[in-house]
Amino acid sequence: MDQNNQNLSQANAMLQPTVQNAADDEIDLLEVLGILLKHKVFLIFCIIVGCIAGFLASNWARPQFTSNALLQVNVKGNKASRAMGEMGALLDVASPAEAEIELLKSRMVLSYVVDKEHLCFMASPVGALNRLTHKEGRMDLENLQIPKIAIREKWMAKTLSETEFAVITPENTELLRGTVGEDLTAEYYGDTLEIRVQKMRAEPGQLFVLHQMDPLDAYRGLLGRMNVAEKGKQTGIIGVSFTHQYPDRAAAILNSVATIYLRQNVEMRSAEAEKTLEFLEKQLPGIKAKLDSSEKTLADYRHKIGSVDMGGETRAHLEKSSSLERELLELEQRRQEATRLFKEEHPSVQTIVKQQSRIRAELAKLKSSAEKMPLTQQEVLRLQEEVAVNNAQYTSMLNNIQQLRVVRAGEVGNVRIVDYAQMERRPSKPNKKMIFGGCVAGAFLLGALLIYLLQLTRRGVRGSLEIERETGISVYAKIPESDNSVLNHRKKGKNTKPLVEESPEDPASEAFRSLYTAIDFSVAHEKVIMVTGMIPGVGKSFVAKNLAALYANNLKKVLLIDADMRRGVVYSKHKVGLGDVLSGKCPLDTAIAESLTANMYVLGAGNTGVTPSELLRGDKFKNLLDEARSKFDMIVVDTPPLNLVTDSELIFPVVDFALFVLHYGRHSMDQIKEAMVKVDRCCDKPKAFVMNHCEHEARNYGYGYYGRGYYGKGYYSKKK
Repeated sequence: MDQNNQNLSQANAMLQPTVQNAADDEIDLLEVLGILLKHKVFLIFCIIVGCIAGFLASNWARPQFTSNALLQVNVKGNKASRAMGEMGALLDVASPAEAEIELLKSRMVLSYVVDKEHLCFMASPVGALNRLTHKEGRMDLENLQIPKIAIREKWMAKTLSETEFAVITPENTELLRGTVGEDLTAEYYGDTLEIRVQKMRAEPGQLFVLHQMDPLDAYRGLLGRMNVAEKGKQTGIIGVSFTHQYPDRAAAILNSVATIYLRQNVEMRSAEAEKTLEFLEKQLPGIKAKLDSSEKTLADYRHKIGSVDMGGETRAHLEKSSSLERELLELEQRRQEATRLFKEEHPSVQTIVKQQSRIRAELAKLKSSAEKMPLTQQEVLRLQEEVAVNNAQYTSMLNNIQQLRVVRAGEVGNVRIVDYAQMERRPSKPNKKMIFGGCVAGAFLLGALLIYLLQLTRRGVRGSLEIERETGISVYAKIPESDNSVLNHRKKGKNTKPLVEESPEDPASEAFRSLYTAIDFSVAHEKVIMVTGMIPGVGKSFVAKNLAALYANNLKKVLLIDADMRRGVVYSKHKVGLGDVLSGKCPLDTAIAESLTANMYVLGAGNTGVTPSELLRGDKFKNLLDEARSKFDMIVVDTPPLNLVTDSELIFPVVDFALFVLHYGRHSMDQIKEAMVKVDRCCDKPKAFVMNHCEHEARNYGYGYYGRGYYGKGYYSKKK
């Protein structure tokens, strides 16, 4: 049973640091808010910087205007092509909306727009102040040919009046002058500069940078500012939008895109009819010549033999034979058209072939029956059949040519423009409120992130229990971070009252009273207390002065000694001090000065011509303390930082009690242990810790939360 209890105790001992570390690693919202509130000045500065950046960014962005156009795609084909029957079905090319969108974004369409709208030429205004105030001028170029030798150099144009401008070379010299709408040329190192300004609106003296872009780059820029998408699913309605700096240019460019796309759509759909018409027109003279030849042959034969009487059977035979020949000719045309779309094995082609075979069989029967007629009638019948066939072929070709001409003239394509683009009055971008808010929020988050990173670099010991458990030395008090205005205006080396007198209701003042009580109970009969820290900036002089003031307020005669002879901060109205006394330049009574606090006297750091550690060695400082013991009830010694110089190690053996000041969250446990090992090598004296600059912890009732409300309700309050 005892063994089990021992094991349980060991397990709890091992688990306790883990639980403590887990609690320290927890993210508490109130703690985070407390940290941010502590650095509120820095956060306010970040917000102000964000406001300035947001104002500049929102005004730096040029206004952009977006125009919209609406197109309709007829994916089922047009009614005119269906009304023309099979030939119309052949010429109809149904394109889904996705394919039309890709065609709309292709170089086939947009390259024409680049040329028509002169998008390869651009004049960009110069001037940061004009851009921020939106007072930039405008120059639209219709033509610009920069000499190849300097095409990558910086060419500029400068406005001279409302209609006159000058071109500035890369060498910053004026090359030419001209007016709006005039074709201008000038020689430049064996090459020629060409420029034509279409429109200009700018104040005299405005500068523009001239750009001549590659057509492919201009196409990519045009495509990047276009947005093409189908409205809904399978609706055939395509919405096109385009964004530009100038509203009239946005509408003009978008209308050019729609117009050129519509024209090319019509041209693409009528291209097959054009090719077929061209082929038939080439074949028509041959068919006409063949018809004329057959008619002449028939006329000559009739003139030779005279009139031939043909009976009803012969006429019926001739009409039926002509009808079958025409059907065979139409089927052959259909077969040729079908083979352009399908293979010979396709069912549509095979059906036409079977129909041709059937008609040829009927024609063969008619020919065999015609052989029984007289020779004269047979020859006339043959010549008449030849004339009828050629006439039918010629008539059919004429009909097809006429139909194709109708298709070419009346083709409207499968796309139509529903809504043309119009000039917008209000810019679509930028959203100034969003940009401003984003910059402010970004600056705030960046400031919070910097504070968080700063906290990560200061992940030192924060718990007093952990310090006591690891070192075995008590923590007498935790002095909170004070936001008292007295501390904010306190300057180094100035004669000011201690915080416990200037603001006794401050939570930090009550923490000093707790420290005083703890020391009074621990070392009631000791007179000399040393106050030191491990590193600079922990507030050891602040602790020493307020502790001495509390002893003085309790009617004890107190001496505060500034033993930091390198960088003393305790104010003394005498120029001499500890260094002068230890050097033998003056006696102790001469160097001691009164302070603003009753019963508290000050011995400043003074001046010394040798190293302070050499003065502290030996019995000089011990004799000085012995002399002061006889004259004062309490002596508080403010020493230099322990980890920087050896002065504190030399002073520690001759004092009665040592108080080590720690900065909240700045020291690691290893640093604290190392400092204690260093002082223990000197001697074993009573000592304790005090934690300064303590922050509010949301999980605990501390001075930062409970104390502020408690002391503000009457305790230690006074009217000022």
